[in-house]
Amino acid sequence: MTVKTNRISFQGDFGANSDMACRDMFPSMEPLPCQTFEDAFVAVENGDADLAMIPIENTIAGRVADIHHLLPESRLHIVGEYFMPIRFQLMVLPGVSHEEIRTVHSHIHALGQCRKIVRANGWKPVVAGDTAGAAKLVKETGDRSMAALAPRLAADLYGLDIVAENVEDTDSNVTRFVVLSREEQRIARTSDDELIITTFVFNVRNIPAALYKAMGGFATNGINMTKLESYQLGGKFVATQFYADIEGHPDDEGVRHAMDELRFFSEKVRILGTYRAHPMRGVL
Repeated sequence: MTVKTNRISFQGDFGANSDMACRDMFPSMEPLPCQTFEDAFVAVENGDADLAMIPIENTIAGRVADIHHLLPESRLHIVGEYFMPIRFQLMVLPGVSHEEIRTVHSHIHALGQCRKIVRANGWKPVVAGDTAGAAKLVKETGDRSMAALAPRLAADLYGLDIVAENVEDTDSNVTRFVVLSREEQRIARTSDDELIITTFVFNVRNIPAALYKAMGGFATNGINMTKLESYQLGGKFVATQFYADIEGHPDDEGVRHAMDELRFFSEKVRILGTYRAHPMRGVL
């Protein structure tokens, strides 16, 4: 029998956006910080954590590229999603003034989402492993010329002063997270209008118009495909894998027919998860 740890892994230090997502969605679970995304995956695979909270895309920065390679290769299943509005605070050592700042440290995506304030002040952006790690670095280094872009929680955890609030370039900055588990979740519909998301990856057969033909079943069966992305396998430009999200349950008649057609024109199809949509999905 599987031993439950009541832990949920995430990439980054305490205070990162992923940590906040863990606390928001699973307040009774203990967040487990991991140095890399791969470490967060392995923590679940090895039984050190029950779940993982993994960012997969952002409305400004786009997809988190590493995840689309790690997900298909892992043995984990997507069992949920979480949409979190992203707010960045500019934080410094206690007593440091705005004028003393010379460098701003944060995750590469955070720096990309806060370009305006960095450019307007002529600060040098410096990439860190994650947002909270940048805040921790400012605290540990003790350099008054360093600032960090991180969530408010990081300022509380590391004793930093916030000198500018909500400095992201746009208020439509939202990150979508997926929740991963070792065990597949076999959910059933509770109503006909319940929004269910199914995520899968596939490799089409090497024949002319294979992708067009593989996708035809979703159109003819009225299935809404909300995401379709491709990426190369093994560093080659001849092997392509596709990642897709659709609205629907595999047991729905239309989805079943569409998936049958997809499999006919594909070498491999793997469903990564079927889960209930987050309430924010329909309002973004």
